Amino acid sequence: MEHFPIVTLKAKDEETFRQLLDLFGREFEETPTYSSKQPDGPYLRQLLGSEFFIALAATRQGQVVGGLAAYVLPKFEQARSEVYIYDLAVATDCRRKGIATALIKTLQSIAKQRGAWVIYVQADLIDDPAIALYSKLGVREDVLHFDIPVE
Repeated sequence: MEHFPIVTLKAKDEETFRQLLDLFGREFEETPTYSSKQPDGPYLRQLLGSEFFIALAATRQGQVVGGLAAYVLPKFEQARSEVYIYDLAVATDCRRKGIATALIKTLQSIAKQRGAWVIYVQADLIDDPAIALYSKLGVREDVLHFDIPVE
């Protein structure tokens, strides 16, 4: 079985994070969103060094073939946090090899270290593979998602 090392990206891993952004763009078919206006180095180093952002990359021969970006959200009602998986993708030719599950398992360990009590993620209703993955690992909640513009 092929092995895909998973790396927690830090401030020094700017180039690997840029590979992850390009992967997200390809796999989500949103290359302009993820690749055309990437943040500059200082911004990325600050983000990757933050205690409130987590980026994981699965690699094969030094190339990013999967990854996720998540945010740690401190709660106000109790002294604990939640972790929100904002993006998760695996290269088409590397799917069905356990990479997404391994990424989430790694995130679970990091979330525990950071005092989180739950990890949550949303999936589009038409994304059957994502729904199957998340159903295998957690409990489904049906909610509505609203985007409110900032003016």
